[in-house]
Amino acid sequence: MIDHVGINVSNFEKSKAFYVKALAALGYQLLKEFNASATDSTATAGFFGVEGKPEFWVGQGDVNTPRLHIAFRAETHEIVQAFYKAALEAGGQDNGAPGLRAYYHPNYYGAFVLDLDGHNIEAVCHGPV
Repeated sequence: MIDHVGINVSNFEKSKAFYVKALAALGYQLLKEFNASATDSTATAGFFGVEGKPEFWVGQGDVNTPRLHIAFRAETHEIVQAFYKAALEAGGQDNGAPGLRAYYHPNYYGAFVLDLDGHNIEAVCHGPV
């Protein structure tokens, strides 16, 4: 349904480093990067997507208000845990340790981290326990 999504960050280089580390745990990698002269506006970085097309973009700019919630799908609970650990090591803040959130559905296993600008970034696995 959604082709791609982007968020604005206050410090492009620091946020890019955060996302490179945090999303690597999910198998994502930096695929494209453009400086401000290429976009006629701001520096941007695109992360993993289907068939080499970035679906998640980070760009220098006025930070989105209110802050956004972005959830990334994970195949296993262990991957959710690895994302959480990597995101905290990259400078994120805990916003919900890995665990079941049965109020969403019985198998909802997620972890939440605030990125460097306060966006609520989640990894979630919908598979059985």
